[in-house]
This record gives sequence, structure tokens and C-alpha cells, in this order.
Amino acid sequence: MNWILFLILFPLLPAVLLLFFRSVSIQKWIVLVASALVCAGSIGLAVTCTQAKGQYFPITSDIFNKLIVAGDIVLALVFLYVCRRLPLKRYWIPLLAIVQYAAVVWFDLSGRVPETTHYIFVDNLSVIMALVIGIVGSIIAVYTIGYMEHYHKKHPEIPDRRGKFIATTFLFFFAMYGIIFSNTITWIYFFWEITTLCSFIMIGYSRTKEAVHNSFRALWMLLVGGLAFAAAILYASSICGSVDLRQLLAMDKSVVMLPILLMSFAGINKAAQFPFAKWLLGAMVAPTPSSALLHSSTMVKAGVYIVLRCAPVLHDTAAGAMVALVGGLSFVAASALAVSQRDAKLVLAYSTIGNLGMIILCAGIGSHLTLWAAVLLIIFHALAKALMFLCVGTVEQMTGSRDIEKMHGLITRMPLLTIIMLVGIAGMFLAPFGMLISKWAVIEALATRNPAFPVIVIFGGSLMLFFWMKWMGKLIAVTGPQPRQDEGIGIEWFALTGLAVLTTLAVPLYPFVGIHMIEPLYGFSPMLNWNVIWIVGIMLGLILILPLGFFIHWKNLVHVEPYLCGANVTDTHQFMGSLGSARDWSFRNCYIDKYFSEEKLFRGALVGSIVLLILMFSMEKL
Repeated sequence: MNWILFLILFPLLPAVLLLFFRSVSIQKWIVLVASALVCAGSIGLAVTCTQAKGQYFPITSDIFNKLIVAGDIVLALVFLYVCRRLPLKRYWIPLLAIVQYAAVVWFDLSGRVPETTHYIFVDNLSVIMALVIGIVGSIIAVYTIGYMEHYHKKHPEIPDRRGKFIATTFLFFFAMYGIIFSNTITWIYFFWEITTLCSFIMIGYSRTKEAVHNSFRALWMLLVGGLAFAAAILYASSICGSVDLRQLLAMDKSVVMLPILLMSFAGINKAAQFPFAKWLLGAMVAPTPSSALLHSSTMVKAGVYIVLRCAPVLHDTAAGAMVALVGGLSFVAASALAVSQRDAKLVLAYSTIGNLGMIILCAGIGSHLTLWAAVLLIIFHALAKALMFLCVGTVEQMTGSRDIEKMHGLITRMPLLTIIMLVGIAGMFLAPFGMLISKWAVIEALATRNPAFPVIVIFGGSLMLFFWMKWMGKLIAVTGPQPRQDEGIGIEWFALTGLAVLTTLAVPLYPFVGIHMIEPLYGFSPMLNWNVIWIVGIMLGLILILPLGFFIHWKNLVHVEPYLCGANVTDTHQFMGSLGSARDWSFRNCYIDKYFSEEKLFRGALVGSIVLLILMFSMEKL
């Protein structure tokens, strides 16, 4: 219990301190110490609380419940305050906050919410999520120190409010730990809406016109999910007679299906699945650490977490199949949309939506094997995606661009950073890294349920393979000598190398995690024989040899003229065309905009997902 209370409450301390101390050096030490303690606390929890069955931690005092209600009131006032300057025609944004908070607070103060003492519950899923938040989130917080210093040097027109920005990071930790450890849906709702507020603050950090617009779009979209969560609380209290999540999951499906679907809807919303993907895409205007945080260890992971919790009720139901199809549609559509993107952040954003869609797909099916695969996806995606965002942020600071085309030959200009980025890309789709293992498990799990679902994963996975290979090819393609850039040695490199090492170490640790942490959750784990483990080890060793060989032979590299079938002219960057004139040649990726039009695909995904969500609620009784 001590570790749990520490992880929930401690992040508030550095958040408050960062608001008061404006000295950059003091802020740096606050972040370093607080991040180390949060990381240590997560590991301490894993050592002491990993067990086959979950454990309740009863709270008999009513003071915490009253604090949650007071917190709801404060949050409602904060949401109204940030909406004060909105034009009258956008009245519906504050109205979303008023309706849900008025209902929840009135219901609670009137004594209609059923009493319980089981406010805290911890099982292996909570522990895994705590490790993801504590380790990955802390590394991102450390990276933020160096990043924001460079950010404000390059953008002097933006007011320096880095203390507020980093404080929001720790407020995110507070909210996420509250979500994963809370057992009552009233408590989860309180922490749930704090993540909405944090996202709004981070997205609107620069206060440019675009940032303000995108932050309010994220706010109203996420408040729609909050409204669904509030409706689930009212229904569960009135009809089901309980706000204890574990009790709700144990009830008859016909009684509890509607609040479970409402919470699943809120999870789909928070995970930026279609039709709500636009809010996460708009978050790209924020500084890169916020993107890394939203995509890897917080926010969207809260969405898939709550759907995973609801999975036992969704299992073998028509409504659950609709949840799975929403995830499947998001996976395929986002993967297709990423194919035509040149902006590295947008590619990563669509990739996040797609991979989270695969987790939602697994949760909607709800079998032991699909849930096992979903938890693995959460772990490996958090590591690789955080690494990729931090790498892209560093490249953008050093080159002034995040255009993938301008990353051509980055291996010769910034070899150290490129090697780390290649680890991140490999972690997303290559063997023997975890994402590929997870997708294999997903396909195997889905094949035992419905032959149509594996086709979705295979098709979406093929599109992902396409855009990741294009990006990787750009990084290592060399068309001529290029001057090497100073990559610098700052605190950001601790974060980059740390995540690269963790992404690599996750491969040999995969069997341990599967057997000792995920198997006790669901009573099942795919068996890996020693032949497979040896193959995985050999493949990992071969992949690690590649960058070592590059650095060993760096000084002996010889640049030769490109071979253009004998059509070269004196200038090595020209060739003789069919009409006898010299033409410049270029080396570019293929984006197939004609067939992967963002406008058409996005519109189709919106319509399809809305139809599926309507069907999901209409099939509540089936």
C-alpha cells in the first residue's frame, strides 16, 4: 500500500515545486530527482506486488472520497475557466463539462453512489502499466529538460513556461497512477478527466493560433468521452447498484453491458481511435516531449487500459465484436494514411493510432490469448514509440526539419542518432523485436476466433511494413559524401540511449514477462521452445553487429559515383535523358498520394467507425 500511495501522491510534489521555482538549474534537479524516485517506486511496486491474483487495499476513511468529489468540482471550474474566451457559437464545449460534472457531483452529494471500501486494486496489469508509466515516462521527463532549453532558443517568440510544461508531465503521472490503481469508477473518472486537462495544457503550450485551435478540439473531443464515462457511473449506480469495477465485471452481462460499453466508448475516445483520431493528430503542434508522453506512457494508454479492463464482459458478445471492428478499422485506416505522409511526427501519430487499434481489437475479442498479446503490445509499443518521438525531436532541433525526405543519408551526417533511430524503427516492425512478436501472437489468437480478423491484421501490418521500410531506407541511403554534423552530448542522450537499450533488452526479457507477469493475469501464455529462443537470440546478435561494423569501418568508407546504366554525364548528379538532354536525378520515396489520399481515406474511416459505434450500442442486448 505504501508504494501505491507514494506513486499516486508523490508526483504532485515536483509538479507544485516546478510551478514555484523558475530557475532552470533548480528545475533540472527537481526533475532528475523526482524522475529517479518515480522510476524506483514503480520497480519497488513490481518487486513487492507481482502475484498470481490481484489484491484489494481497503480504505475505511471517507476523507479520500470527499477529496475526489471536491476535485471533481475544482476540475469543472477549471474547464469553465479555460473556456471563458471562447466565442459564443462554441458554447457546447463548456456545456459538455457542465452536464457531466453537474450530474456526477449531484449524484455523489445526494448519497446515491453505492458505498464501498475497495477503492484500490492492484494486479499484474496494474504493475505492468506502472512500470511503463514510471520508467518510460521518467525518461521522457529527463529528456524534456534539455529539449525545452533548445526549444526556446529556437523559438524566442514563445513565452518560456517550461516549468508549467514539465509540471504538467508530473501531473500526468499522478493521473495515470490514479487510473490504474483505482477500483471504483468514480475515482477513475476523476483521474480520467485530469489527463484531459493535461493534454489541453500541453497541446496549447505555444499559444499560437493553430495550437489554441487544436487544444480546444482535443478538449471537446475528450470531454465527449468523459460524458460517456459519467453516464456509465450514473447507470452503474442506479441500475447495477455498484461503482466497484471488479464487482461490475463479475455481474451478469445483460445487466452490466451498457455501462461497460460506455466505458469502452470512453476508452476508444481517449485512445484516439476513429472517429476521434483528429485530436491526437492535432497534438503534433506541441513540443516533442508532449507527443512522446501522450503516445507512449500516458493518455492513449489510459484508453486501451480501460478497454482491457472491460474485456471479460465484451468477450463472446456482438457488442464486443463491434469494439474489435472499430479497433481493426482504425488499425488499417491509420496504417494506410501513414503511407502518404512525409512529416515524421504524422507518420508516428498514425502509427500510434494503428497500433492502439490492434490493442482495442484484441480487447474486443476478449479471449485469454488476445489479451495476452494486447499487454505485450502495450509494453513494446511504449518503448519503441517513445524512442522514435524523442529521436525525431532531436533531428528536428539539429536540422530544422522533420520531413522524412530531408533525412536522406542521415547515417553519414549524424551516425549515432541514426543508429538509435534505426533501433526504434526496428523495434516497431522487425524480428526479433517485441512488436513483431506481439503481432504474431495477435494473428494466432485471432485465427482461433474468426478467420476474418487475422486478415485485418495482415493487411494493416503490410501497410506498416511499407512506410517503416521507406523511412529506414531514407536514413541509410547514401548518394554522396556529406559533412558530419555535431551531434552534441547533452542530457537528451541519456534518454535516447536509455530507451534504445530498453527496447533491445525487451527482446530477451520477453519470455520472463510473458510467463511471470502476463500469464498469471489470464492463466495462459504461448509456449516458446528453446529452438525459438535460440533463433531470437541469434537474430538479435546479428542486428547488433550491424551498427558495430559501421563504426569499425567508418574511416574506410569509399564514396563512388552512382550507377545510372551508363547514362551519367560529367556531373554525377545528372544523367542523359531519352531526348538527349542532361537531366538531374533524385532519390525519393514513393508516397502514392493518388491511392492513399488522406482526405478520402480519413472521411471513409470516420463514416465507417461512426456506423460501428452505433451498431455497438444497438447490440447491447445481443
